[in-house]
Amino acid sequence: MNKKIGFIGLGIMGKPMAINIKNAGYELSVFDRHKENIEDLTRIGAIGRSSPADTARNSDITITMVQDSPQSLEVITGNNGIIEGASENDLVIDMSSIEPEISKSIAKKLLDKKINFIDAPVSGGEPFAISGDLAIMAGGNTKDFDNAKPIFDIVGKSSVLCGDHGAGNVTKLANQIIVAANIHALSEALVLATKAGVNPEIIFEAIKGGLAGSNVMNAKAPMMFNRNFDPGFRIELHYKDINNAMSTAKSLGVPIQVTANLQQILASLMQSGKGKNDHSAILHYVESLSGVEVKK
Repeated sequence: MNKKIGFIGLGIMGKPMAINIKNAGYELSVFDRHKENIEDLTRIGAIGRSSPADTARNSDITITMVQDSPQSLEVITGNNGIIEGASENDLVIDMSSIEPEISKSIAKKLLDKKINFIDAPVSGGEPFAISGDLAIMAGGNTKDFDNAKPIFDIVGKSSVLCGDHGAGNVTKLANQIIVAANIHALSEALVLATKAGVNPEIIFEAIKGGLAGSNVMNAKAPMMFNRNFDPGFRIELHYKDINNAMSTAKSLGVPIQVTANLQQILASLMQSGKGKNDHSAILHYVESLSGVEVKK
């Protein structure tokens, strides 16, 4: 509890995570590009800092939660980044969802300065960020994972060390493929049910306890038939993750056909202006092909 924590990136996911850490009693320094986000945290006792370097300079463990690979590189290894403020043996935890190879590159640059690193992307979206029930997938060594574990226990309900640096983000990409594929399949099933004249809400109640049941179905089916597409996890973010999965697959020479199709579906939704919607709005793409609207 005597460790000082820094948190960089106070967006839809980062802000509730930082709030949970502060409410757990840690001394917390925060930085974000948007001053109003810093002010939201200082109201509950966090200390606003002027840059990623300034945040790291005043922290033993510095956490980042930013949008994608370029942002992680910038705040960790860029000008006035964490690497310029952190001390030897400090720990940097990047909880952003980025390309695994970028995580490996960041790890090397930090380790050259004797700064420790873990990549630790999360699953669960904004609702679980608020409740502290995220699933955390980590890449790094056991010592650093053990050092990070008290923080992981505050922001998440589970945390698993998946392998060396980059393994956390490989696991996150696998997670995102499965989630998007589930939402797409669920969308097709409910469109079919609606067209056949069967209430999609009844379909959901009938099958959720069987083999087809899943956390994805439990979370997204009610959103679909209630026509509620307010974002818990935005399409634009899932599109980013699927693009990273495709880029990683290409570099490894692995064909991933379902993921390639998901990339095209999400690209279509982005082009039609639905990027800010929850990823349950994959339903819109399926509905547009059939002219059917799923509802109670």
